[in-house]
Amino acid sequence: MGTVEPYETSGGRRYRVRYRKPDRSQTDKRGFKTKRSAEEYLATIEVSKLRGEWMDPTKSKVTVGEWARPWYLAHSELKPTTLFGYDQALRKHVLPRWAKTRLNDVSHSDVQSWVTSLSATHGGSSVKQTYLVLAGIFKFAARDGLVVRNPCEGIRLPRILKKERGYLSHEQVAKLAKSAGDQGDVVLLLAYTGIRWGELAALKVERVDPVKRRINIVEAITEPNGTIVWGTPKSHARRSVPFPEFLDTVIARHMSGKHRSDLMFTAPKGGVLRNSQFRKRRFDRAVAELTAADPQFPRVTPHDLRHTAASLAVSAGAHVKSLQRMLGHASAAMTLDVYADLFDDDLDAVAAALNDRAVSSSVGEMWAKVSIENSEPRKKEKP
Repeated sequence: MGTVEPYETSGGRRYRVRYRKPDRSQTDKRGFKTKRSAEEYLATIEVSKLRGEWMDPTKSKVTVGEWARPWYLAHSELKPTTLFGYDQALRKHVLPRWAKTRLNDVSHSDVQSWVTSLSATHGGSSVKQTYLVLAGIFKFAARDGLVVRNPCEGIRLPRILKKERGYLSHEQVAKLAKSAGDQGDVVLLLAYTGIRWGELAALKVERVDPVKRRINIVEAITEPNGTIVWGTPKSHARRSVPFPEFLDTVIARHMSGKHRSDLMFTAPKGGVLRNSQFRKRRFDRAVAELTAADPQFPRVTPHDLRHTAASLAVSAGAHVKSLQRMLGHASAAMTLDVYADLFDDDLDAVAAALNDRAVSSSVGEMWAKVSIENSEPRKKEKP
C-alpha cells in the first residue's frame, strides 16, 4: 500500500501520495489540499493496479501526433507502397484531426463520429484503410501502456461495395492485344499468366524457362509516389508461373539478343516499363477504341487482366489450389474469397455429377423403387 504525507507550502498545508508502480519502482503525486482527497486518489491507484488498468501519469500527456511517428517507424519491414499508403492516411486524415489530442482523451464515440464524417465524402475502402491507421496507433499505444483501452475497437465501418469485374474472353484478349500495338505482348502475358504489373515490370531474362514454360517470380517493382523501388513479390513469396504454348514466340521475341540480367519488357526509350506510361501510351486508348466500337466490351485496367487470367484458368478446368499457386495468394481460402463468382458454375457441375453417379448406382435404383412404391395407391386395411 502507498502512504499519504503532509507537507507545508506558502499556500498552506498540502498532501503527498507515495506509492509503488507495478514494476515496484516508487513515485508520488503532490498538491492535494485535503487528506481525504489524497486518500481517495491513493485508493483509485491501488484498484487500478489490481485490475491491471494502471497507467503511468508521465505517459498520459502523449498526443496522437507524438505517438504516430514511432508507430510508423515500427513498420519498416512493410512494402514501400503500403508505407506510402500509411503516410498518405496520416497526413491527409489522421493528423489533421487528432495530432494535438492526447491519447487518453480520445473516446470511442469520438472515433465513430470521425469515421462517419469520412464516410460522407470517401469510399468505404478508403475509410477503412484510414481507420486502420488510427486503430494501429492505439493498438501500439496499448501495448506500451499509454492507454488502458483502445477506443477504436468495435467501430462501425461503411460497407465496401465490390466493383463488378470485367472478365475478358479469349477473343476479347486477342482484340485488346492487337489494339495495343507494339505493347500487345504485355497484354497477352498479363492475361494468360496472371502475374502482377510490378512482377512483369521486374521480370528478367534469367527468370524465364522457355523449355519448362515457367516464369519464376522472384522480384517486383513498386512505384510509391512515382519512385521506382525494387523488392520482393507481394507477401515476399516466390513462385513459378506456367505460360501456355502459344506464348512461346512472344517469350522468344523478348529474350532474343538480351543478356540474362536484362529486363524482358522495357519502356520505348529503355528502362523500367511504368504502369502509368503504358496506360497513357497504349492501354487506355486501346480500351477506349474497343468500347466505342462495342459498348459491351469491359472497361478494364492492366490489373484487371490478372482477373481475366483467373477466369480463363477456371474455365479451362483449373483447380482452386492450382489457381492459388499461379496467382501467388496466401491460401486457397483467399483465392475462393476473391474469385467466388468464378466458381458458381462448379456448383451446378457438382450437382449434375452427383445426380449421374446416384442414378447409375444402387442408390439410384433403390430410390427409384421407393418412389414407385410410394406412388402406388395403398390397399385399405380391413377393420
